[in-house]
Amino acid sequence: MKEIISLAPGRTCLFGDHQDYLGLPVIACAISRSIKLTAVQNNTGVFKLDMIDIDQQRIIDINQIFSELEPRDYFASSLRVLRRHGCIPNVGYDIKVTGNIPINSGTSSSSALLLAWINFLVTAYGVNEEVTPEFISKMGYLSEVVEHGEPGGMMDHYSIGVGNIVHIDTRDPFSFTVIGTELGGLITGVSGVPKETIGLIGDLKGNALLAIGTIKQSFPDFDLNKTEIEDLDKYRNYLPDRLIPFFEAAIKNHHYTKMALIEFQKPSLDLKTIGALMNQHHAVLRDLLKITVPRIDDMINAALKAGAYGAKIVGSGGGGSIVVMAEPGNEAPIVEAMLAAGAIEAYAVTVDPGSRIQ
Repeated sequence: MKEIISLAPGRTCLFGDHQDYLGLPVIACAISRSIKLTAVQNNTGVFKLDMIDIDQQRIIDINQIFSELEPRDYFASSLRVLRRHGCIPNVGYDIKVTGNIPINSGTSSSSALLLAWINFLVTAYGVNEEVTPEFISKMGYLSEVVEHGEPGGMMDHYSIGVGNIVHIDTRDPFSFTVIGTELGGLITGVSGVPKETIGLIGDLKGNALLAIGTIKQSFPDFDLNKTEIEDLDKYRNYLPDRLIPFFEAAIKNHHYTKMALIEFQKPSLDLKTIGALMNQHHAVLRDLLKITVPRIDDMINAALKAGAYGAKIVGSGGGGSIVVMAEPGNEAPIVEAMLAAGAIEAYAVTVDPGSRIQ
């Protein structure tokens, strides 16, 4: 019987959290934790999904068109999206789903599952277009964000689908550039505090867009992408006090992402400088957007005291995980310090080449 093995990694955001939905750039990378789909053709008219790690099963009729979607049902939305691109299931599969990406931790386990599923579907049934990492990534974004009307951006899908270290420019026209394939000294720390995604992103996005809209009433030519930190004083007086932190966060985070891109474009990486920029980025996420929780702060402080160059919260916030920049070879004491500070998991990771069929 035909067997297809589809693998998709998790991701970590190095720079640019809460930026992609504002049309600002992001630097992210796929990491060496993954979701694996092992699919064996079963000659029936159904997908039999066995999600072993969470002890859940699901059966989907291959002909189901899902005219109505349940919230966050990405299996369904991706089948609906892919049908529009000529991917028409004609035979069933038994599918085992396993993985080692912590769930609800800010390292994109759900997007990794989605992209592994999409890659399996296009491999099994074909599509009308050339299958490239960009195509897989776009299908993931359409299936998760657009089809469900969710407030997220494109970072998760393109960093997982394209892999490596990627600079994602979310402006129209959208573009991405692979800026590296290796980054030593990366550590992930998992807090065990479930992150809050949709509600938190919706609130932060709404306030940021409201602040930008308010500025444009007085400055019709205002361009967020061209605004520098030095311009903050010029605009603050035009905003109500409650919107200033969201506007300031967007400007500062964009600045640190631009500075980080300069570092990643150098022939030799200065990990201390990259770590220092991470710390500045995290300070904005903590103090202006207020998306950290005490355990996250404790983990970051412990990592820095143990010798890390930099650390920041990853993803939507309210819990989840952190990314740490350390000197390669010095990961072990930092991992131990994070575990002692309350992390339920901490481990070194490497850069992954992205979603693929094995």
